[in-house]
This record gives sequence, structure tokens and C-alpha cells, in this order.
Amino acid sequence: MKKYTSLSEIQALIDQKKLVLPDLLDHYFTQIETHKDLNAFNEVFFDSAKKQAQEVQEKINQGTAGKLAGMVIGIKDNILYKDHSTTASSKMLEGFISPYSSTVAERLIAEDAIIIGRLNCDEFAMGGSNETSYYGPVKNAADPERVAGGSSGGSAVAVQADLCLSALGTDTGGSVRQPAAFCGCFGFKPTYGRISRYGVIAYASSFDQVGTLTSSVTDAALLLEVLAGADTHDSTVSRLPVPDYVSRLSDTGKKKIAVLKETLESEALDADIKGAILTAIDEFKAQGHTVEYVSFDLLDYLVPAYYVLTAAEASSNLSRYDGVHYGYRNLQAENLNSLYKKSRAEGFGDEVKRRIMLGTFVLSAGYYDAYYQKAQRVRRLIRDRIEVLFESYDVILTPVAPTPAFKIGENMQDPLVMYMADIFTVLASLSGIPAIAVPLGNNPEGLPLSLQLMAKHFEEDVLLSLAESFSTPKRL
Repeated sequence: MKKYTSLSEIQALIDQKKLVLPDLLDHYFTQIETHKDLNAFNEVFFDSAKKQAQEVQEKINQGTAGKLAGMVIGIKDNILYKDHSTTASSKMLEGFISPYSSTVAERLIAEDAIIIGRLNCDEFAMGGSNETSYYGPVKNAADPERVAGGSSGGSAVAVQADLCLSALGTDTGGSVRQPAAFCGCFGFKPTYGRISRYGVIAYASSFDQVGTLTSSVTDAALLLEVLAGADTHDSTVSRLPVPDYVSRLSDTGKKKIAVLKETLESEALDADIKGAILTAIDEFKAQGHTVEYVSFDLLDYLVPAYYVLTAAEASSNLSRYDGVHYGYRNLQAENLNSLYKKSRAEGFGDEVKRRIMLGTFVLSAGYYDAYYQKAQRVRRLIRDRIEVLFESYDVILTPVAPTPAFKIGENMQDPLVMYMADIFTVLASLSGIPAIAVPLGNNPEGLPLSLQLMAKHFEEDVLLSLAESFSTPKRL
């Protein structure tokens, strides 16, 4: 069965009268049913998606369709979509129906994208393998015994297995880029504040950013055009003008690329990933870009600072789930105190509870200065160091993850091993800069490999154009 890899391809077939949206939707419904064992979707929106397909097809026939007409897209199960269930893959929100739509969902619909369903993820976006979901792990289409990556694992597998054309995820410390790397697609995290977080269930508010998972750079650029921009509902969103990212993909200007040498010297880095990145570096040089190795001696501080800060923010954000206002409630509680305890103990999974406890600890009296304040100072130091690097370079290059996708259950009993898998992605998150995971083909076992590119704040066009010029069909 044919796999669609770009919106332009679909729109060309529609223009040629070789494809209509109801048939396209049926194609994806069939794919979802065929690959339901991958557990990518928590729910498929059969009825509303069919209605959207009919309405958009009529607009196409009348010549009034939006720029995303023909895009069938899935959304991570922490992004609100009015009158549809949203659970963040948690028992705590089982049965919750969104009373309003997120800004990103509204902007997709305004440009006639079809939202096909909500995608499985780690519970409340806390995890790096999509194994903490209340609905069970997502399986990698390249090898169903291996993880999809997390927390946006369902989003990555949906694109990988052709269950929808593209998907939205959220990236707190790598949760779009790492699953994209494990599944062989493009995972793009814009600058913090480039896209509104209104209607996105919060994990760590100063880190969370909506991102995209696509099979082409062009679709990532087009989605960013649609999703980015000021929003009166979110005071953290940038008011900077939104460029025409698609037209800027043709920029062939030569870039200065800094490779953080400590990331390639890490003993944890898989040999196949290192080899693929070294080959990619040679290709960048062959294209006329300048590539230099630079030192970044703060690598060991990234993961500790990230987890102290995000756990602290999570403990605050998740305090609203108390069994009183909405969500799971223990009905046997004898008083208010036991209602809180039992509802939260039963509604949250182990990883969420672990991070809430860690966050509460680092914010507590006597430990706030020793941990939280110190982590904030480290974050500032990291950001300052990155800004100094960008005075001399246009792009920073690193691996995305130390290894390809690992086996389901392999690391679940050792949280520290799981946390250290974020060592290369949290740099962009701590400093708020844009980053993209770019596929590099597969290793001998058929598992996808990837590299990461990062650029200055709000220079998404630099990343996208470089990724576009580098990528070729043989890598996808």
C-alpha cells in the first residue's frame, strides 16, 4: 500500500482528481486497523474526521480550501480538542472531555487539516520510552519489541507507520526529537514561545513546547507557519512576525556548524550513531558548510539541572489533580485528606508520582536553595554559554540520543538510566533554542538513526533550510 510522505504529494493528486479526502481518510483508517498492535492511538475520531473530510473536500471543489487541506494529522493526547476526550494517557483524566480547543487545534482546523485522533504518550508527558502510559506502551514499527521513544511515542509511530501524514507532539526535554530519532522521521521543536501552549496540559511550563513530527521538512515548515504566532490566551508566546518558512527552505547559504565534541566522545554513544553522524559531517563539508569541533564542558550538568527544574514545575502543575475538581476520584475516602491521598495515589502512575515527590522535595524549605535555585543558576550558565557559541556559529550539531530504540522493559527498572538518555536533547530545552532531529537511515538491525541540529532563538528557518538541503530520499 502506498505511503504518502508529504502534503504537496497529496494535494497534487487531489488537483489531478486522482484522490478525494474521504478516500484518503479511509486509507489511514485501514492503516490504523492493520497496525493497531503498535498501540499508537488512544482514540480514533472516526465520526468527526469523516465530517471534516467531507467539509474540506467541498471547500477544495469550490477553490476555498486552506493551506493544510489534505493533511490528516494526529494530536498527542495532552492537546485539548473541544468535545473530544483528552487524558494525557493517565487514569487521572480517564473520561475527561475537553470543554474547549487548544490554540494549535484551532489553527489546524482553520487551515482545513483533518484531526484523525489522539495519540498515545507517556503519562502527563513524563517518560522517554512511552512505557508509562496508562494505555500501555507504544511499539516501534521498525521492531515491535522495541520502544517508540517518548513522551510523544504515539505521534512518532503514527508518522512512521503511515497511520496519518503528520502529528503534533510536545517537547519538554526531547519528547518530540527523541521518538522521531527512534522512528526515523523529522522531529522539530521550535524556540520556546514560538507556538502557543494554550490548551496543552502542562508538565513543566517553562520548558513545554508544541512540536511536529513529519516525513518531510516542507511539512514541518508549513505546520510551523500555521501554528506559530501571538496568542491572547498565552502571555508567554512571542509576538514576533511569523516568516514564510516554506519559501525560505530554498536558502542555500553556507553555514558554520559547531559539533560539540564531548557528545561524540561520550562512552554511552552507540557506534552506529557515531559513524552515521561522522558520515553526515563529511556530507555537510562537501556541501560547502564549515564544520568545526568545539568543547562544551557543561554536558554533565544538563540532565541534573533539567530534572530538578522540571520536577519542581511538575509538582506545582499537577497539584490541581486532587480528586475534587475533575479527574479520577476515590469514592471510599472518609475525609478530605484521604480523598487527596487516595485519589492521587490511585490516579497517577509510578513515574508521575516519582517526579512529583522529587519536585516537592527540591522546593521544600531547607532544600530550595541547595537544589532548585542552584539548578536555575546552572540553566542560566548553560544559556549564556550557548549564546557565546552562537556568536561564532550558525548551527550546533549533536546526536539526538545515545542509542537507537531499546527493547521494551529494558530500562524501566532503572530511572537514572532512562533519564540519562536525555543527555543530548535537554540542552535545547534548557536554553529555549529550536532543534530538529534529522533521519540518517538505519543501522544493520534496521533501527533508525538520527542527528540533531540546533540554532539561535527564532532562527527556525536556518534549521529547516539546512535540514532540507541535507536530506535526500535515500535517508527516509
